[in-house]
Amino acid sequence: MRNHLIVGMLAALLMSSAASAADCSIRPAKGSTDAQLTSLAKVTQADAEKLALARVKSPATVAGAELEAEHGCLLWSFDLAVTGKRGIEEVQIDAGNGKVLSVKHESAKHEAAEAAQEAAEAKKH
Repeated sequence: MRNHLIVGMLAALLMSSAASAADCSIRPAKGSTDAQLTSLAKVTQADAEKLALARVKSPATVAGAELEAEHGCLLWSFDLAVTGKRGIEEVQIDAGNGKVLSVKHESAKHEAAEAAQEAAEAKKH
C-alpha cells in the first residue's frame, strides 16, 4: 500500500513538471548559449519583472533574476524577497508570452542548496 502511494506521488510530480514544460511557448535547443537564449526571448526582463512582482501581491524586491532554459522551456526566473517573509518567492515567467509558469516559496536553506548545485554545474562546463 505504501509503495503504491509513493509511486502515485512520484507520477504526479513528474506529470506536474511535464505540464509546466507543455505550457511554455519557447523551447530552446539543449546547450543553447546565453546569447542564443536572449535572442529567443520575446518578453523583456523589465516586463517579466513587473509580472513577477505583481504576482506576489506584497511589497517585494528582486533578489535575483535570470533568463534560463529549465525543463525544456525558456523562462525568466525571479527570486523575490517579500517584505516581512523569510526565504524567497521564486516566480517563473514564460519568456515568450509572459505567462506565469510557477510561483513557489523557497526557504533560505533551500536557496543555499540550489546555489551550490548551480555552482557545481557551472564548474562542469
